[in-house]
Amino acid sequence: MRLSRFFLPTLKETPAEAKIVSHRLMLRAGMIRQESAGIYSWLPLGLRVLKNIETIIRDEQDAAGAQEILMPTIQSADLWRESGRYDDYGKEMLRIEDRHGRDLLYGPTNEEMVTSILRDCIKSYKQLPVNLYHIQWKFRDEVRPRFGIMRCREFLMKDAYSFDLDLEGAKRSYDNMFAAYLRTFARMGLKAVPVRADPGAIGGDMSHEFHILAETGESAIFYDAAYDEMTLDMDNPDVAALQSIYAAEEELHDPEKCPVADDRLKQARGIEVGHIFFFGTKYSAAMGLVVDGPGGERITPEMGSYGIGVSRLPAAIIEASHDENGIIWPDSVAPFAVGLVNLKVSDEACVSQCDDIYDRLRDAGIEALYDDRDERPGAKFADMDLIGLPWQLVVGPRGVAAGTVELKRRAGGEKEELSLDSALEKLTG
Repeated sequence: MRLSRFFLPTLKETPAEAKIVSHRLMLRAGMIRQESAGIYSWLPLGLRVLKNIETIIRDEQDAAGAQEILMPTIQSADLWRESGRYDDYGKEMLRIEDRHGRDLLYGPTNEEMVTSILRDCIKSYKQLPVNLYHIQWKFRDEVRPRFGIMRCREFLMKDAYSFDLDLEGAKRSYDNMFAAYLRTFARMGLKAVPVRADPGAIGGDMSHEFHILAETGESAIFYDAAYDEMTLDMDNPDVAALQSIYAAEEELHDPEKCPVADDRLKQARGIEVGHIFFFGTKYSAAMGLVVDGPGGERITPEMGSYGIGVSRLPAAIIEASHDENGIIWPDSVAPFAVGLVNLKVSDEACVSQCDDIYDRLRDAGIEALYDDRDERPGAKFADMDLIGLPWQLVVGPRGVAAGTVELKRRAGGEKEELSLDSALEKLTG
């Protein structure tokens, strides 16, 4: 994509309302635009990151055996009355009445709807286990939306729901998703700490949150240093070992009962990016979901749910990966792999070489953002550092004359003067 044609409304000044790093950088980098309190438009650069994150999540959910569906954002209040949650959920739920006087709501989560789907579609134990997921926009009317997309009212979420015949099968499903979450966040360049957590309004008696450690994290967490010392095999993570390591949110941490010695107990700030729950028959029993067992007995399936905050992940990644100049995207989620910078667009030789590089990168399947604007070099470098693409490939008149280009790695700032072929070979692997 040529930057002269790419909609990228960057800002030089930090908006006054932005209080944390990710909010400041996302606004300055032209990733998002606030439409009202806690509601944002995703602009082209931000949407590319969001789509890359979705792709990783889909890959890992599919690999774990979950199947993708898509449920609507608007739900019938009657479903929530069946589960008993309609009156209990509180003012976070946006309630709507249609022209016929029917009560509807903008879904904050989908336990009721997915249970009703299974209730109508499965009848036999032979049809279980089932794990269904979707990636859909949700709405929760936060009292104080803040921190940009970190705590907003409209947000994109991946939620999966497992249905099993018995507790043993449900525990397997839970552990399977636990492992899938570790792999998902690792692919995004993140180390997620699984923390025992309060299930909240979802209900249930087994629950883990996945926190990304960052100084600006919204929650205080306490955990055993053993977690930092573990070498995680992401192809086959030791779920039982990880679940046995002490980690808890501040609200659930009791210093007097903590099993970890003071010199082994670590405290950090965490950003919640995922939350998994096992809640047994809380919804299946309330809503009459039953299947015929092998002996004709009636069985109420055991359920779990598994959420990932898709639209808060770009902010979490930025909080964990940035410097004073801007964002540093991990390769796997970056909106473009390479920023190609033409230092002198009035120079025919520079233009010719940049056009050639751009074509060769495209032919190799590498997405580049080609800065072909008639701007000062300093402004181009500042914008490239701000938006945080993993590589910067710089072409100028002196380099063209010498047969070299400059290749910079954004993460460490290392620069190399290389021949064009050597630079392209390094980029293409």
